[in-house]
Amino acid sequence: MNFLVYAWFFIYSTIFFIACKNPGNKTPQDQTPGPNTGGLGMPRGLINKTTEATPGYILFSPLLSATSYLVDLEGKVVHTWESEYGPSGWIFLKENGNLFRGGRQPDAPVFGGGGQGGRLQEFNWDGDLIWDFRFASQEHLSHHDVSIMPNGNVLVIAWEGKTPEEALKAGRKPELIPKAGLWPDKIVELKPVGKNDAEIVWEWHIWDHLVQNYDQSKDNYGIPSEHPGLLDINIGAPLPKPITQEELETRRANNNAVTNSTIDNAGSDLYHVNAIDYNESLDQIVFSSPDLDEIFIIDHSTSTSEAAGHTGGRWGKGGDFLYRWGNAKNYGRGDSTDYKIGGQHDVRWIPQGFPGSGHLMLFNNNVPNSTRPHSAVFELISPLTETGYDLAANGKFGPEEPHWKYVDADTMAGFAPFISGSHRMANGNTFVTVGPKGRYIEVSPQGKIVWEYWTPFAGYVKMKDGTAPQPIGPFVYATFLATHIPIDHPAVKGRTLNPLDPQPEGYKEEKK
Repeated sequence: MNFLVYAWFFIYSTIFFIACKNPGNKTPQDQTPGPNTGGLGMPRGLINKTTEATPGYILFSPLLSATSYLVDLEGKVVHTWESEYGPSGWIFLKENGNLFRGGRQPDAPVFGGGGQGGRLQEFNWDGDLIWDFRFASQEHLSHHDVSIMPNGNVLVIAWEGKTPEEALKAGRKPELIPKAGLWPDKIVELKPVGKNDAEIVWEWHIWDHLVQNYDQSKDNYGIPSEHPGLLDINIGAPLPKPITQEELETRRANNNAVTNSTIDNAGSDLYHVNAIDYNESLDQIVFSSPDLDEIFIIDHSTSTSEAAGHTGGRWGKGGDFLYRWGNAKNYGRGDSTDYKIGGQHDVRWIPQGFPGSGHLMLFNNNVPNSTRPHSAVFELISPLTETGYDLAANGKFGPEEPHWKYVDADTMAGFAPFISGSHRMANGNTFVTVGPKGRYIEVSPQGKIVWEYWTPFAGYVKMKDGTAPQPIGPFVYATFLATHIPIDHPAVKGRTLNPLDPQPEGYKEEKK
């Protein structure tokens, strides 16, 4: 790879790891990206299709594009939807054929970081916009991911702001508080109303479930190891090295600064929750914090007032964590050898009726304690009993190892230091998105790649100030998540889906 690409990668990676920081005690290898992580210069389109590939279609939306694509297994585009906004990450095809996607609100105030959103949009099959709700204000901003509930409501991840004074009162160490304050995450359940509105019918705030042993005179004082259901407000990485306004303006001019970045808010996005899923039978929510290298499960059966406390709900613990996994050091019951995941994305339950039903899956972006950077798909069996999630004899939440994992034989092709995801298919195969490269694969339980596609599509969508919706660097094909839509999915069953003629034009890489 030439010097220019390396330079772009260095700049982007610096910004990315500031926005999506990992806690300390990682080995240097865990945070060192390999060459050509963006897949520039690689063959694009359909790479491999075997007879074992599962019939269906692939849904995706590149991060630099306002277009959402549906392609067949030959790699041909059969349908598209157009929005005026670049995506914030998530995209779903509902059973009625409607496309549900997040949009990047171009004038969202205050909050800055990877995965910014601010709009929730639903289009019918013909591309008509039928719901368009803004969730962006001085007080909050939706980001990264949502989960559609069976009743049609939507669970949304959002940042909310806390002042430096509020952070100090909560027991945060002064040296860990940016001048702009903190942006902890909350989860809200939205009930769509009309074409442009929604009602908040339930909410949960991570700020209500903190512990700290730094200052007895402040709120939330306690011993973190005695409260695994609470989050130590002082864990995580130190604040990044300050930069000057001139340095920030240079990054902006090169499309390598996230919207709303200031010299005072680096480190404000302290948890960066990037994935959410809902389990109806358990009435539980799972979410992922890559900055903490942990996944968490909370009880949705609570009322909003119970969700702010420590008792109540089906599982009796209010809004406290029922389960957490990935980094026992965070609750004082482990050390650096207990890191299981690094910068992970796309945690979800395997649906009922699928092989592994009820297990958890996630994309482990930076597998810790490794000799070289690589990513993996993990399938976990949680220690769930009729009364809740049991701690192991060593005082930690299990499992010790994943039940199943997938690591690409070509670890560079499978390496994704950010975004990406995976989901189990009905036949037991697993669909994997290697996000930075725009690479999508279907793998068998034995780890055989039975279908592989590298998207040729990127985009040129711009914000109002002329910048790209995400920092670019070498990641022009980056995709937050792609989804395999089976051939019998109600949204496509019975439809005649022929390749568009002409096919949409792919991105043209500049010759170096």
